[in-house]
Amino acid sequence: MRVQRPQFIFLEDRVSMNSSTQVLVIANEADLLSYVYSSVALAGHQATMVENGGEALQQLQDGLKPDLVFLDLDTSLCDGKNILQKLRLTYPRSNVVVISGNARHAIEAMRMGAQDCLVRPFPKSEFELVVDRCLGPIQATQKNKFGIEDVGEGRFLVTSSPEMRKIRSYCGFAAKVDSPILILGESGTGKEVIARLIHNISPRANRPFLKVNCAAMPADLLESELFGYEPGAFTGATHAKPGKFEQANKGTILLDEIGEMHPNLQAKLLHVLQDHQFSRLGGRTTINVDVRILAATNINIPEALANRKLREDLYYRLNTFVVRMPPLRERKDEISLLLEHFTAEQAKQWDIEPFELSPLLLDACNSYPWPGNVRELENFAKRLLILRDEHAAIAELAMPTTADSVLPSSHKRKLVSIPARFESTTHPGLPNLKSVARLAMGEAEAIAISEALMRTHWNRKRAAQLLDISYKALLYKIKQYDLEHTVTQAVS
Repeated sequence: MRVQRPQFIFLEDRVSMNSSTQVLVIANEADLLSYVYSSVALAGHQATMVENGGEALQQLQDGLKPDLVFLDLDTSLCDGKNILQKLRLTYPRSNVVVISGNARHAIEAMRMGAQDCLVRPFPKSEFELVVDRCLGPIQATQKNKFGIEDVGEGRFLVTSSPEMRKIRSYCGFAAKVDSPILILGESGTGKEVIARLIHNISPRANRPFLKVNCAAMPADLLESELFGYEPGAFTGATHAKPGKFEQANKGTILLDEIGEMHPNLQAKLLHVLQDHQFSRLGGRTTINVDVRILAATNINIPEALANRKLREDLYYRLNTFVVRMPPLRERKDEISLLLEHFTAEQAKQWDIEPFELSPLLLDACNSYPWPGNVRELENFAKRLLILRDEHAAIAELAMPTTADSVLPSSHKRKLVSIPARFESTTHPGLPNLKSVARLAMGEAEAIAISEALMRTHWNRKRAAQLLDISYKALLYKIKQYDLEHTVTQAVS
């Protein structure tokens, strides 16, 4: 039967109070209907509630044009798929949110065109996030208005584009299923942000989250870092040390750049995935561990499998869930929002005046391909705040995407105003030349290292030879200048 409730109004824009949103709820479970009703009733929304697909189709034939549909797949899976398919064909602009206790059913519904999903049991906060992503926020804070979600450690996820909203939904139900997840994407697209999000909304949220960069150290050191060692395992091992897997027990571990892991070590990792057991280096006992493994890489998977750089058995064990992060050039509607957020947050952190972004600068940013993706944009925002020269910034974006484009060759940038952290303590308003010199030297080093890494396609050993420094020194400087995800090959 059809159940009418007092009028509901979901607001896409808090200013346009006259535009109401039609909400259709398809479920025959009284508790679910009551939950949806009580969650939105205070906001005054217009909702139509029906018990099955037949009633829903009748309402659609009678002229109902829903903006948001909650579809309970657990009521009748076949019926749910049928109504979803008809909604996609008849009302492609409607936002359909499927509800299910089965993650596989939710995944299938997403593939059929559902915009979002809720996997039972879900908290009220998750329900509100889904509504926000589909129709705009109920709570009109500026960050939530544009879909900015804090994931901790100074990192955040922006979901203002349709692609990122889909990914956020996918992560929502993938997080609840305790299986490995493979995160793919170019350098700088935010793979670590996705990993932290998945951990934060998973049942392991209150447990440790550890990240290990598999490309930052040789295979033997990486093995001891992951699995620990016993006294006497190698020269200098004077005492037992637990590895990252033991430290992350009951929590989550992110294996970043897993494509750089040595194949022999991949075999040991596969054993952990399958049996949840491993031994420390030099150890004779087996250690049981309960860790969820997230893996991230920017490599070409088919090529890595063909070259045996990545083991097939490990890949097929990891790709139960695969999250593909789109490059920034494919979600350009987020560039302005990201730049505004980066400049505002960095200005607050440095305790300096924010920089006003002109339409001309934003247009230049939207036209630039951003081969380094979000990380490149973040570094650009930092330089913009330090140098405060809009003309130089626009000229930088108009130049080729090589190291020479990071700073104009004329090097005629002027400090329109000096950030407080670079002012002289004895003469406020004047620059502290030592601080400026250190900044310039560090930026020049970062540029040279970035160029070497780009030329060698991120082969660190070859880059170290090109720069005439040791491999260890290069790894230190990559970490010092936070270049791990900054540079990627320019996309032709």
